Amino acid sequence: MKKTYKIDVDCANCANKMEEAARKTEGVKDAVVNFMALKMNVEFEEGQDPHKVMEEVYKNCKKVEDDCIIYIK
Repeated sequence: MKKTYKIDVDCANCANKMEEAARKTEGVKDAVVNFMALKMNVEFEEGQDPHKVMEEVYKNCKKVEDDCIIYIK
C-alpha cells in the first residue's frame, strides 16, 4: 500500500534526513520526500497498519529534524 502525506520542512537537506529516517522505520518498504511539493510518499510493507507505522516514522523524523511536521490523516 502506498500513501502520500503533506509535510512541513525548512530545507532540502532536512527533507533528505526525513526520507532516510522514514526508510529505516520498521514497516516501511520505501519512502520518498519531495521537498518542492512538501510531500512524503510512503510504501508500506504487506500487512502493516499505515497509521501506526506513520506514528513511528514521525518519531524517527523528529529525532533527525526536530522542527519537521508530517500531517498524518
